[in-house]
Amino acid sequence: MIDAVGNPQSLLLLGGTSEIGLAIAEQYARRRPLRVVLAGRPSPRLDAAADTLRDAGATVSVLDFEATDFVSHPAVLDKAFADGDIDVTVVAFGLLGDAEQAWQDHTRAVELAEVNYTAAVSVGVALAERLRRQGHGRVVAMSSVAGERVRRANFVYGSTKAGLDGFYLGLGEALRGEGISVTVVRPGFVHTRMTEGMKAAPLSVRPDDVATQVVAAVARRKEIVWTPAPMRVLMSVLRHIPRAIFRRLPI
Repeated sequence: MIDAVGNPQSLLLLGGTSEIGLAIAEQYARRRPLRVVLAGRPSPRLDAAADTLRDAGATVSVLDFEATDFVSHPAVLDKAFADGDIDVTVVAFGLLGDAEQAWQDHTRAVELAEVNYTAAVSVGVALAERLRRQGHGRVVAMSSVAGERVRRANFVYGSTKAGLDGFYLGLGEALRGEGISVTVVRPGFVHTRMTEGMKAAPLSVRPDDVATQVVAAVARRKEIVWTPAPMRVLMSVLRHIPRAIFRRLPI
C-alpha cells in the first residue's frame, strides 16, 4: 500500500528501459524500500536498468514484455502481480520515429499506432481488471503535449498520443470510485535517447525533472501533469489558435 506521504511499496514499469519511467522508480526507491517489476524486451539495456534500480536500494524482478504481442498482456500482468499487490504502475513504452517517414511508410505508421495506442489500451484494460481485484492502485500513463493539439510536423505520433491520452483520462473516470487513480503525464521536449540529435524545443526538461513532478502528482492523485508546468499555459494558447493561423506557425 502507499503510505501517508505517497510512497509506494511496489511499482510495475511497463517499458522497462524508459528513462522517464526509471527516473520515477529511482526517486521512489531512494525514499523507502521498493519492490520493482521491470517489464520489457530482454536486452543489455533492460539488465542495466535493473542494476541501476538495485543500486538505488530496490528489489527488482524482470519480465519479458512485447508491446505488440497483445494476446500475451494478461499473462504478463498476472506474473507482475504474482508476488503481491502493485501500488503504482507506470505505462511508459512508446515510439517516436521519423515524422516524415511515418505518414509515407505504411508499415512504420501501423507500428507507431500499435505500440503507442493499441498496446497502451491493451495493457490498460488488463491492468484495470487486476487493480479492481486488489482494490487500490495508482496508474501513471506517459502521454505527450504532442497529443494535445496534433501538429503537421509529427501528426502520426501526435495522433497516437492523443488517443492514449483520451483513453487513460477515461479510464481514470471509470475507476474513480474504486480506490484507483490515473495520472496522465504530458511532457514537452525531454532530453532522452529518443530525442537525441533533435533540436531542443523551448521549456525542455530532463527525465529527473519529469519524475519529480510525477511523484508529487501521484501522491495528490492528480489527473493531469504538464511538465514543465508552464507548458499548460502554452498549450492552452495553441489549442485555441484558428487552424488557418496555426498551420503557419514554425512548430
